[in-house]
Amino acid sequence: MTADDTTPLNAPITPQHWLILRVIALVGIALSIYQLGVAGGFQTSAFLPFEVFDTGLFNLRPKHLGFVLVLCFLIYPAFGRNRARGVLGWAIDGTLIAGGILTGLWVPMNIDVIANSVFPRSIDITVGIITTLLVLEAARRAVGLSMTLIATFFIAYAFAGRRGELPWLADWMPGIMNHRGYGMDRVARQLTLGAEGIFGVPLGIAATYIFVFVLFGAVLEVTGAGKFFIDIAYATTGRQRGGPAKAAIVASAGMGSISGSAIANVVTTGAFTIPLMKKLGYRPAQAGGIEAAASTGGQIMPPLMGAGAFLMSEYTNTPYVHIVLVSIFPAFLYFGAVYLLVHIAAVKQNMQGMSASELPKTREVMAEGWHFLFPLVALVAFLMIGYSPMRVGFYAILSIVAAAAVRAFWDLFASGPGLSGMKALLISGTKQGLAALELGARNAVSVSIACAVAGIIVGMVTLTGLGLKFSAMMLALSDGNLLIALVLVIIASLILGMGLPVTASYIVLIILVGPALTAEFGVPLLIAHLVVFWYSQDSNVTPPVALAGFAGAAIAGAKPLETSLQAWKFAKGLYLIPLFMVYNQEIILGGPLPIVLWTGFIAIVALIGFAVLLEGFLYTYMPLWQRAILLPAVVGVFWPDIRIEALGVVAILGVLALNRMAARNAVPA
Repeated sequence: MTADDTTPLNAPITPQHWLILRVIALVGIALSIYQLGVAGGFQTSAFLPFEVFDTGLFNLRPKHLGFVLVLCFLIYPAFGRNRARGVLGWAIDGTLIAGGILTGLWVPMNIDVIANSVFPRSIDITVGIITTLLVLEAARRAVGLSMTLIATFFIAYAFAGRRGELPWLADWMPGIMNHRGYGMDRVARQLTLGAEGIFGVPLGIAATYIFVFVLFGAVLEVTGAGKFFIDIAYATTGRQRGGPAKAAIVASAGMGSISGSAIANVVTTGAFTIPLMKKLGYRPAQAGGIEAAASTGGQIMPPLMGAGAFLMSEYTNTPYVHIVLVSIFPAFLYFGAVYLLVHIAAVKQNMQGMSASELPKTREVMAEGWHFLFPLVALVAFLMIGYSPMRVGFYAILSIVAAAAVRAFWDLFASGPGLSGMKALLISGTKQGLAALELGARNAVSVSIACAVAGIIVGMVTLTGLGLKFSAMMLALSDGNLLIALVLVIIASLILGMGLPVTASYIVLIILVGPALTAEFGVPLLIAHLVVFWYSQDSNVTPPVALAGFAGAAIAGAKPLETSLQAWKFAKGLYLIPLFMVYNQEIILGGPLPIVLWTGFIAIVALIGFAVLLEGFLYTYMPLWQRAILLPAVVGVFWPDIRIEALGVVAILGVLALNRMAARNAVPA
């Protein structure tokens, strides 16, 4: 399951015919090989009359989308995955698959004619309309109906105007939202024949950076890296109070650093951690919520950080390695906050850790899986050297394949090499490699489709000037107050998160509110993007639509809404830390060392104070008057005045000291 898979975890899925599964595998493997060729910079013009791995704007992106559309319509049947296709289903899907092939080949095969035409040909407009409809339908199947409806709304908005296809809609729009309106030809041209539509930046990033790292995660998953990270987490934290919950946090940080997917983290680590949390005494909803909150942190954990980090690099013209570096401390702050909340919950409920006999030994785990650390080290090293993220992903895949191969041959020779053993190893390695190629392509489908649909939204926002209008409304509603503006961003992210996956939510939100945050409120460009990126994550854990929370609820056997509320509680750092970035910019932009150290220190103190305020407990239960002191103290830490900051820090530390003294003086029952 991928980050954007909308099929319920407990829904029955009708198995597809073995022949279709083989076709899916072949198309997926072909897509992965094609993308590896692009990432590796291979050239075929020396022995072929054309260049297979051409990375041109209107070559790579249409081909990638064509592959993805074909895969999508093969994987997701017309009437849902819990119903057989039947004759009608195959008639529909066969037509759509043919349309996907057309989408992938049309622009690359006709690029010279299209580029040299003053006005687009009617056939190009027709193919553009077909492409748009295919993307919308693929989004309905792979991402969810909500995203299709949102994209359709933006298209309808472009049509709404006196000169548009739907002039009557202009009567329903407030004055500031009115525009001239556009016809079918103009909208189709914007979406499919330009660089600000379906084939725009989001799909470009999906076809380059994102895919190769999704494939990297798939290779790690197939080779057993997930189990390694989970075992390491249990070995290091299992004996502590609330051990399985803390193991979920550590494992999610490790898995998140390579998967960049909250739901994938829940499904991978939660299958192990949630049952053990329940066994230890956590309520089902609490166990599912903790796992969801921890897994959400995976999308903000360097070095991968999901698709959003690559898009951020492109939009801000900031080297990807710089985004990775400035994101390390905020990510650790988030995981630290979740860890503390989990610890407090365990102490409040008087939970104990697991026994040593129930836990793996660190030495044994490292002996079995040390080679999984090599690709991560290689990935970071290549980033630091200055390679492009796409090339880094390619070399990271090669490094994990090499590490796994060396380890497999080492084990083979240690047990006594033989011809039969060598043959079995080669067969097993080939099967694993093909499985990883297929899995990577499958996992990339929903992300690439989401990026294509985001391109539709971006194209319509650009065409109609909606971004500037939204910024004007935001400025008017906030009355020039930055805090109110940030609250409006949070509300907007919540609304978008009900229908859009994280990546798409980030793209849409930054297009709408980014100009206002930077131009009107003076927030630095990188910080504005980081804030929106962090707030976009709340769709994973915030009711009523909390995708990671729902996944955790399915595993825990709990109510989705209750689990989502628990996830929301444990993930409060998603709201607090971005505010800290805005009001204490040194944490991201740097500055004099004393100021940076002070900023880091007060950030830690503020999060501890906030967690204790939320739970009313640290070493022992906290009186109401102490919590009343903590509230303005935490607010004071965010105040842009070092004197008020210092006063807030002193107040928080004072309350924590009083709580510690009260716990020591308490008479044991």
